Amino acid sequence: MDEQSVNRLVEQLRALYELSLGYLSSPETLFQLAIIVVAVVPAWFLSSLIEKKIEEVVRRIRGMPGLLRVIVAFLRRLQWFFIALFLGIAYVAARVAGWPESIKLIYGAMLLSTAWLIISAVSRIIRRKTFAKLFALLAWVYVAAALLGITDDIRAILDSALIPVVEISMWTMVTSLIGVGILLWASLKLGNFLDSRIQTAEDLTPSLRVLLGKITRISLMVFAIFFGMQILDLNLTALTVLSGAIGVGIGFGLQKVVSNFISGIIILMDQSIKPGDTITLGDTFGWVRELRARFVSVITRDGREYLIPNEDFITTQVVNWSFSNKYVRLDVPFGVSYSSDPHEVIRLAKEAAAGVDRVASVYNQPVCWMTEFGESSINFLLRFWIDDPQRGLTNIRGKVLLALWDTFKENGIDIPFPHREVIMRTPVTVQQGNGDGDV
Repeated sequence: MDEQSVNRLVEQLRALYELSLGYLSSPETLFQLAIIVVAVVPAWFLSSLIEKKIEEVVRRIRGMPGLLRVIVAFLRRLQWFFIALFLGIAYVAARVAGWPESIKLIYGAMLLSTAWLIISAVSRIIRRKTFAKLFALLAWVYVAAALLGITDDIRAILDSALIPVVEISMWTMVTSLIGVGILLWASLKLGNFLDSRIQTAEDLTPSLRVLLGKITRISLMVFAIFFGMQILDLNLTALTVLSGAIGVGIGFGLQKVVSNFISGIIILMDQSIKPGDTITLGDTFGWVRELRARFVSVITRDGREYLIPNEDFITTQVVNWSFSNKYVRLDVPFGVSYSSDPHEVIRLAKEAAAGVDRVASVYNQPVCWMTEFGESSINFLLRFWIDDPQRGLTNIRGKVLLALWDTFKENGIDIPFPHREVIMRTPVTVQQGNGDGDV
């Protein structure tokens, strides 16, 4: 860089310095800076004074974690709310008084404080970091454009740019996506809130509660999409060609998804599977935790959670242990020695089973039958009922067997093991060894 260029740069910097100094030293600018300082100091003091009191009241809210998260996010930034509020009051007062003539500094500070309040709080509320960063980026771009006064220019540029095939302007597309996105988010939150209220209705069956909850959420989402397109005056005929081509592709690609969705609706309507039911599907035995639009969540006794497609419950054989009622009958076979009295064995076996805590003796008393004369024992079959199959079947059988063991041991009843007699057709002579390994 030559000497002449350096001198020119120095002169430009000096002119910029003098201009900035003149602007900052003017009475109007000093007045606006004083207003900003006066707004900031009481805002910080007031927010620190009432934030804890409001938070103590808000923490008492129960059953609405989403609402609590939103309120707390804004409470953490309460000082920015008061700064924006005080600056807004000063801005209106200055406009009414007519002095100073230029109040861009107060307006800019008010806009920035409001933007920081909303953007930081909403970014905190959004759980997914990618969406939170995207929202913050778009919001700050809009704020910067508003401060520079170029929002109308940007809109004109986007409005003149058309998307091929569908002939929709970029501005319409962007505003449509943002508007529909906000409406979908609001409908999803409202749907979840209404669904939580429906699930607490005790006069409805579990399947009906799930069905009503799904219908409510889907209806709100569909309404949000069409309402967003209506208020934005989006021309749906422009999407006819594109939607037809996309619809064919989606129809082939989402066959299973649609099939599972329809199967889920059928399951909810015929109430063949309900939350809390104990089922067996193939090799999977467990209880139904939740019914979703695409799958059923089944938790097994070993803690594994299987996400089984809804279609499998329609097309394959399913054992629902608690379809008509929650009672399940179990059989425990056992045998005793031939020296035992069968009548006494039957009485003791029924008493032992009735004494186990999970045996539902009120519904139906345990029964015991002698089934056969075995090779080494008299065989019996003990039958009893339980009303909580989701807690396991093997463990209750084990408890009943232990109760039989203790009862038979106390009453002198033996449980035999097989005996075998070996008859040699050819006589065998047994000789005793001499202790050195020789016979």
